[in-house]
Parts: sequence; structure tokens; C-alpha cells
Amino acid sequence: MAVSAFDLYSIGIGPSSSHTVGPMRAARLFAAAHPGASLVRVELFGSLTATGRGHGTDGAILLGLEGEDPAVVDPDRAAVRVEEIRTDGKLLLNGARPVSVEFVRHRRSLPYHPNALRFSADDGPEVTYYSVGGGFVVEEGASTDPDATVLPHPFATGDELLEICRREGTSVSGVMLANERAWRTTDEIHDGLLHIWEVMRGCVARGLRTDGVLPGGLRVRRRAPALHAELIRRQDSDPLHVMDWVNLFALAVNEENAAGGRVVTAPTNGAAGIVPAVLHYFTRFVAGADDEGVVRFLLTAAAIGILIKGNASLSGAEVGCQGEVGSAAAMAAGALCEVLGGTPEQVENAAEIALEHNLGLTCDPVGGLVQIPCIERNAIASVKAINAARLALNGDGDHRVSLDTAIRTMRDTGRDMSSKYKETSRGGLAVTVVEC
Repeated sequence: MAVSAFDLYSIGIGPSSSHTVGPMRAARLFAAAHPGASLVRVELFGSLTATGRGHGTDGAILLGLEGEDPAVVDPDRAAVRVEEIRTDGKLLLNGARPVSVEFVRHRRSLPYHPNALRFSADDGPEVTYYSVGGGFVVEEGASTDPDATVLPHPFATGDELLEICRREGTSVSGVMLANERAWRTTDEIHDGLLHIWEVMRGCVARGLRTDGVLPGGLRVRRRAPALHAELIRRQDSDPLHVMDWVNLFALAVNEENAAGGRVVTAPTNGAAGIVPAVLHYFTRFVAGADDEGVVRFLLTAAAIGILIKGNASLSGAEVGCQGEVGSAAAMAAGALCEVLGGTPEQVENAAEIALEHNLGLTCDPVGGLVQIPCIERNAIASVKAINAARLALNGDGDHRVSLDTAIRTMRDTGRDMSSKYKETSRGGLAVTVVEC
């Protein structure tokens, strides 16, 4: 299956790409295929049952059945509309036809993936969808290769990507740009990626100015506005002040995500703060950073995300948080390495370092919410990604562990990991932290 950077970077709302964005898309697909239904039954399985309430899964499905698209739905209006539906019990299928909705929850998982939704209506057979991470949705029984686009430089492994770079005498972003031209013109790619960057910047800006307490019952206070004010006020010579700004950018994004705001899955909502935080670092603190550098950054990051998606997983419910935060850190590290002048070999090394040092990371959200430890985890991983890029730049690209090996190890570690550490809130901090 050919995957575009624009598949990997999808615009949606928080708090979860696999538990909010994916289910909304699945419900929207089902509604479009069953416009005459008067009753819809929704069955949730596995991780969607375990943490779906805290991740807004039910509300996302209701909105999807009404025809809402996560890329354009108004986050503020969405919350109001979900409450209206719950209060008066009136849902309009595709925004037009009154329909009743019934939810059924199963603790068991279906074999293909822990995030499964099964829809049935009075006018047709049941349909099962899997939300496989990053907002991607797969329909059971449908073709697993819907995009047969022939790319000029297809690659399935990091080694193949490096070989193409050597053969063509180009960078990782150069390979990605050539492949993206199979779908879009150069100007469309450039403008589209800058629009993604604009949405990321808008998310940070909202996070910096929005104070208060995050929803969900944990009473987690937003920290980004106060930290931003402090950094503006402070005039000191602390050599690590840049790290405070990187932390701030990540906190701003992930607090917005936790509040159900608009974010870019990069590659998931739970890890949405890392790529924007490191990209903000590049544009704010690196001399000569420009729009062309932003485009190259996002293309390089996408190449790494595509490798991980194809050979392991981006889903916390499938492989733990190593598949979310670990993947995002690898993407950001490799991308920063390229725009700072790294060779393709150094880019691959940077991504490997970042992923290697997130191996085994569990997904254990307290209270089933994307708040503790998720928000701080993005800040820590953002700094780690910058450090990985710098380590790689100070090397020659020759290293013992390849990115392909790190990806395979992440996949195998995820398979061995107990389900209680994979977005179920049944292990780790989720059970050792007492909810107040």
C-alpha cells in the first residue's frame, strides 16, 4: 500500500487518534453507506471499551454518524452537539434522518486489532472496522491495498531508503518529494505541508493562551500559559533555557489535545506534541530556518513514520506507547538531523537512536485519559529527539543497530507486552496512581 505524508499527517480533534479520530471516521463511513437506517447498533471491543470513555469514543461515533469529518469539525461545537444528542436522544444520520443508537461493550479483543468497532443497522449486514492507529481505519474484508499508486522510489525498509538516496544522490526528503509527486504537484505538496505546519502552530498558540483545568475528573491544570509567561518574563543566562521552550511547545499541544482541541496526528494524537515541538525549536532557534526547511522536515519525518507503520505499528493499543511517542520521537529526530545538514545515514541513525531509547514504553493512561503521563511524556520525548539528532550529527552515520532492527524490536516487544500495558488502563501508573 502506497502511503503519503498526507495520510500520516491528518488533521483531527483530541484526545486520541485511534479512539476519537478513527471511530469518527468509521462511523461516518457506515452512515454514508446506510442512509436509510432507523436504528444503529455499535459494538466496541478491547481497548475501545477499556479507555474509550476517557478518550471520547462514544461522542466521536455519534458525531461521525451525523456525518461530521474530524478534519473540519468545530471542536467547540462538537462537545456541545454531543451533549445535545445525549440530552434529547435525537441523532440525525448524515445530518438528515432521525435514528436511534445503541452501544454494546465487550472487554474481549477481536483477532485483527485491539481497537475494533462493529456497526449494524436495520437495513443491512453488520460491518466491522479497525482503528489501527494514527486515525487510519481498516474495514474488515475490504482490500488492504486500496491505493495502488506506483511510486518512482518505493521503499519498505530503512536500508532500501538509504540505497535509493545513494543511487539518486538525494536526501530522504528528496525521495519523499519525488514519491509525493505521484499524487500532487510540487506546489500542492509545498502548500499542503505548510498548511499542516500552520495547524500545528495554531494548536500551540491556543495552548499558550488557554488556561484552566482539563476535562475528565483528574483536575489536571494546564501549565503552558503560566510557563509561557514565565519564559517571556525571565531574562537569564541559563544555558538550558531552550529546553524550557521545547517543553513548553509540547505541553501546549498535548494540553490542547487532552481538551479535545484541533491537532495534527503526527503520527498519533497521543504523541502529537513531539513533531511540532521540535519543528518549533528548528524555526525559532536555528539560524536560516525557513519554509523550505519546514517542508523538508515534514517530508523526512513522514518517511520514518511510514517505515514504522509498515513494519511495526503506530498504535498504543497494539504495541504500547513505544509505538506512539517512540515513533514520533524517531520521526522528529531524523527530520531535525536532515534540516541541520545531516546525511541520509545520519538521519537514519538519529531516528534509530530516538526509537531505541523508547523501546518498551508502556501505554498506561491514568483514569483512561490522555493526560498523565501522556502530556509530560511528549515534552521529555521532544528533548530526547533533539539530543538524538545531535548525537547522530556528531557521528559519521556508521552504527551497530540499524533503524530497521529497532523497528523490528519495537514490533516484537509490543507483541510480548502484556495487554494491561497497552492502552487499557489496567497496569502501570493507571493502577498505582490513586485518582482523586
